[in-house]
Amino acid sequence: MGEMFPAGALRVRRVYESPEPEDGARVLVDRLWPRGLSKADAQLAEWCKDVAPSSELRRWYGHEGERYEQFAERYREELATEAAQRALERLRELAREGPLTLLTATKDMSASHVTVLTEVLREGS
Repeated sequence: MGEMFPAGALRVRRVYESPEPEDGARVLVDRLWPRGLSKADAQLAEWCKDVAPSSELRRWYGHEGERYEQFAERYREELATEAAQRALERLRELAREGPLTLLTATKDMSASHVTVLTEVLREGS
């Protein structure tokens, strides 16, 4: 399980930060396109909307810290759906090919969907 993502193979960055060579495949994992960012500047390999939380879940959560645990639980349930499972498998494929960087516009990444998504990818379920 752990060998799937050797050190540095899976990174999480804000989509507004300048691309770096060690990013490898840059994949946006937000449902909405980041405000004020051009597709050229983003330098994405893919935009993987199917692993992002649903609009309903995102609005309910609203990045309110006390809701994070419940948000993470609900988001994991969404990641168990067929479309999300296909998208997760695609991310795992990209990771097998080289470094993978998950990109988000979220400011507080420690309490965001990307944290949960990274855990799920590392678990390899």
